Amino acid sequence: MGSWRSLYLVIIFLFFLFLPETCIASVQNKGQLNRGFQGSQMAWIDNNGLILVSNSSKFAFGFNPTKDVTLFLLVAIHVSSSTIVWSANRGSPVRYDDNFVFDETGNAYLESGGSTIWSTKTTNKGVSVMELRDSGNLILLGKDGSTIWESFSHPVDSLLSGQNFTQGMKLVSSPNNNNLSYSLEFKSGDMLLSASFKPPQPYWAMGKDERRTINQVGGNVTSAILDGNSWKIYDQKEVLLWQFIFNDNQDENATRLAVLGEYGYITFSTLQDDSIVASQTRIPQDECSRPASCDPYIICYSGNRCQCPSALPSCKPETASFCNKPKDHVDLVDAGDSLGYSALGFVSPSAKTDLNACKTSCLGNCSCAAMFFDSSSGNCFMFNQIGSLKGSINGAGFKSYIKVSASQENGDSGGGGKGRLPIIFGIVICTGLVILGLIYGGIRYQRRKNKLPDSAKESSEEDNFLEGLSGMPIRFSYKELQNATNNFSIKLGQGGFGSVYQGVLPDGSRLAVKKLEGIGQGKKEFRAEVSIIGSIHHLHLVRLRGFCAEGTHRLLAYEYMANGSLEKWLFKKNKEFMLDWNTRFNIAVGTAKGLAYLHEDCDVKIVHCDIKPENVLLDDHFLAKVSDFGLAKLMTREQSHVFTTMRGTRGYLAPEWITNYAISEKSDVFSYGMVLLEIIGGRKNYDPSESSEKSHFPSYAFKMMEEGKLTDLIDRNLKVEEEDERVSTAIKVSLWCIQDDMSLRPSMAKVVQMLEGLCQVPSPPTSSQMGTRLFSGFLKSLSGEGTSSGTSGPSDCNSDAYLSAVRLSGPR
Repeated sequence: MGSWRSLYLVIIFLFFLFLPETCIASVQNKGQLNRGFQGSQMAWIDNNGLILVSNSSKFAFGFNPTKDVTLFLLVAIHVSSSTIVWSANRGSPVRYDDNFVFDETGNAYLESGGSTIWSTKTTNKGVSVMELRDSGNLILLGKDGSTIWESFSHPVDSLLSGQNFTQGMKLVSSPNNNNLSYSLEFKSGDMLLSASFKPPQPYWAMGKDERRTINQVGGNVTSAILDGNSWKIYDQKEVLLWQFIFNDNQDENATRLAVLGEYGYITFSTLQDDSIVASQTRIPQDECSRPASCDPYIICYSGNRCQCPSALPSCKPETASFCNKPKDHVDLVDAGDSLGYSALGFVSPSAKTDLNACKTSCLGNCSCAAMFFDSSSGNCFMFNQIGSLKGSINGAGFKSYIKVSASQENGDSGGGGKGRLPIIFGIVICTGLVILGLIYGGIRYQRRKNKLPDSAKESSEEDNFLEGLSGMPIRFSYKELQNATNNFSIKLGQGGFGSVYQGVLPDGSRLAVKKLEGIGQGKKEFRAEVSIIGSIHHLHLVRLRGFCAEGTHRLLAYEYMANGSLEKWLFKKNKEFMLDWNTRFNIAVGTAKGLAYLHEDCDVKIVHCDIKPENVLLDDHFLAKVSDFGLAKLMTREQSHVFTTMRGTRGYLAPEWITNYAISEKSDVFSYGMVLLEIIGGRKNYDPSESSEKSHFPSYAFKMMEEGKLTDLIDRNLKVEEEDERVSTAIKVSLWCIQDDMSLRPSMAKVVQMLEGLCQVPSPPTSSQMGTRLFSGFLKSLSGEGTSSGTSGPSDCNSDAYLSAVRLSGPR
């Protein structure tokens, strides 16, 4: 048995010894990417799937997860706000092991299962390098510096400052719940927004928007560009004809973003260093001027109030083609005299006639689903598909008619009583059969219910019981949280489990509302797990105030942390205001106390599994609180396994995640040690911009400890008193925590004691590389020594229960 174990360790050691450097740690490319590159999301999880960053790190290019945690898009993204500004494969997401390739011929493409999903089609066109600009433009350059291909010329649903939108280009939104999408393009000498009916139906034109501040007479408009705080539209001679101001802030250096959303609005926002600020201006401004204001055939009134037309037999008219029905089986119902439709005024009339002739034309055309008639002009408009209708407050509007099956229409349609007798008899017979069926079903159900075990009878009672649990947080309705967050308008950030939005309750208290994505549990299981998370209260743990489990919606409402995550303060570029040493040390101690509580003081031990600066939040007074504990229990086993493998941050994951050793709370200790090192150094644990000696911070820290140069590890921008022993204590504690051998790592309770000076901190072992640990284990196995021989860890650190007694959290 021992010989097999020795052979296994030798194989693992040789694997890591000869593993290419790109496989061990993916080094993020800055500014440019050379030909001959190939990589998948899995290979770049160290950098959240991002392969290339712009010179200022404002934008990045790489893989970004979809709502399905197993699928990814290849995108250009604004890093600090996690806003996607361009996508290569929006409609065809790929798996974690599918590759993006920038080959030697100069072609860039995305492949999946042997098929090419997307390509720049630049094979042998002289491409020498790929470049990501600070403008967000992804460019393929020739040897002479000329642009051969650029993402700005292939927009998806977004436009950035300086991006020239010209005739022939098209913005297309993602489809909405009714599978309807929208497009923006230059057409007929104007810039038009259209709904993707067949044929497309325009519903807004820049030439008819009265908010333009410049309105020059000239040729047809053919290009537009976001310039400063306005949208400028030019003709074919590049003469400025129109200007549309969408923001009062005139900062010329600000990065603006225009997005065509899935419900037909163009919205504008400003991308800042740490957030995204939305403008109040939108296109179109009137909420009822879109086909998606309400469901099809429903009337939209001011205030986004939707109402079913009173003349319709039901709110959902027949959508099947009328071309398969005899003409005497269809009719037109009067929808009202004061209604409008978003496309009217942007399309040419079908005919110029009178009302009766217009109705006859619609009835005689099986493709006509609705018609509108303008009495003043005699214009007749016919549509084969429509969205929501537009109500008129002053009563002015078109005469509107909707085609329905004659059997659907209310009242007598003139068909005679004899023709209806079979229908009446059929209805009576069917009604009788339904009643008999219900009686029979009720009897069968009652008999079956009497035979069921008590647990099945009490299922609804169990749901009610969960509502009354003392530890159960407040249950919010989806509407309450939607109102609290102003329809989820202020996005605080996005994590592995979903996006987080700022909210305010009616009593004025602020919330951070997380919309969970990829959650596979049912309502009852969700409530049960939430009751456990909600019952955990500690000064250094973010408190769960409430939840929502309504339909498919799963939301968690947390206390609001005004100063955001630790990551934003540690790695911010602006060093004018930075965390001083006292604040950092208090954050380190607070984080340790929160983890110690999860590990040792909860009714059920909780291992977080995703400790990193992004999951350490700071309140108004910079008090540290650990967030996102317990969330992985809300995922299915398959989803959580994929999440860990594909989306974990390897810079903070303990070696046992990779080597398949048992996962325990000692895995959290390792991650905490990495965070503590970053708190001390004010830098990430891996930084390719540093020299080769310093790029991997933990290795450099061990070396400096050997050489007695601990002060070289401190953030150079910090002012620390030489006699402050907390610095050397914190460094030694962090190096104890990141020992590859989990038995040498202290418990989090012990970490708290060491940081607070309640016990001495011996010097940690000076070897912490994975290859070194495996090789050391190999040598010890040959000599018969156990892992306990050699340097021992701090006392009381070696008796921790493993997976069977642990409730996993984080990305497990």
